[in-house]
Formats: sequence, structure tokens, C-alpha cells
Amino acid sequence: MIHLDWDKRQTQKQIKCVHADAKKFIVHHKLTPGEVYDVKNETDEFYFIMDNSNRIGGFRKDYFEEVK
Repeated sequence: MIHLDWDKRQTQKQIKCVHADAKKFIVHHKLTPGEVYDVKNETDEFYFIMDNSNRIGGFRKDYFEEVK
């Protein structure tokens, strides 16, 4: 039931969107290249972030780079 309180969880790290050019899906409505997002959860393939719609969304890691 972790998905019920993701928006209230502590940020794990910050990532920067490097592109929003998806092959199969439309993500340019939810991500802005150059913007920094807070990671709320992470799996091997996905980051779960608060996107531009102010909701938690899961996005492939190849759209981002870690902010140091």
C-alpha cells in the first residue's frame, strides 16, 4: 500500500529531465525538459515523481539524469 502516501514521503534524491521524446507514450504533457523533480520512489527501470499534473507518475529512467 506504499502508493497511498507517496506524495507525503521524504524525497530520496533529485533528478533533472533531459528530454520528453517518448517512442510509445505521450510524456511531454507531464514532463518539462530542464526541470528538476523530486524522486519519491525508485525501481530498476522507473522513477516515481510528482509530475507537472501534481500527481505521482512513474517514468522510465532514460528521461532523467541525477542532480549532484
